[in-house]
Formats: sequence, structure tokens, C-alpha cells
Amino acid sequence: MTDAPIARFSVFALDCPDPSALAEFYSALTGWPVAPPTDDDWVELDPGGAGATLAFQQISEGEFTPPAWPGQVRPQRGHADFAVPDLDAGEAAVLALGARRHDVQPAPDNFRVYLDPIGHPFCLVRG
Repeated sequence: MTDAPIARFSVFALDCPDPSALAEFYSALTGWPVAPPTDDDWVELDPGGAGATLAFQQISEGEFTPPAWPGQVRPQRGHADFAVPDLDAGEAAVLALGARRHDVQPAPDNFRVYLDPIGHPFCLVRG
């Protein structure tokens, strides 16, 4: 048996009705530019050689229902964490981009939960 990995993590994709619009939000959050699209249903950010990236995959408006975290009626299936040196400054910046602060904040001195413009949860973490 070898210790070689089976695969290399390359993309975390979010389903959404408008991939370009959601890509622009996360581009502003990360500073990664939107990569030239290869088709209308899939948009990626260009991390500039930093490793894995974020992608946005189109699903129809009627198929998308944002998760309702916490809880299991419409549970989240995953979320992204973004490290920031200052949680208050990070919060002000993501709110200015169109994110919303989630009502539930389990440990606001260490991480804070937000919703992107269409309702996907993500966290800013102290780091």
C-alpha cells in the first residue's frame, strides 16, 4: 500500500441560478478574478496558482432553495471558511458586498456566520 494521495482537491462548487453574479461576489471577497468563462453554466475564480478554487454552477431558479442553517429541514451541505485578520473589519467589508449576517452566531469572537447574496452560508474566521 502506498501513501500517495488518490486525488488533489481542485474546486469547491456552489449551485446557483446566476453563476456570473455569484462569482463576482466571491471575487470581491477573495480578491481572485473571475476566470474567462468556458460556458454559461459554469464560472470559476482564478486563484493565481494558490491551489483549489471556487466555482459556480448554474441550476434553474426553481431548483435552488438556500439552506436554512441551523436545522435539518433544509440543511447546509457544506460551507466555506475565509480567514481574516480582523473580524470586525471583515464583517464590514462582506456586508458592504451584499452578504447578510446570520442570526445565529455560535462563537462570534472566533468566527462569524454570513449568508452570500443568494443564501449560501460562509464564515469569516479569525486568522
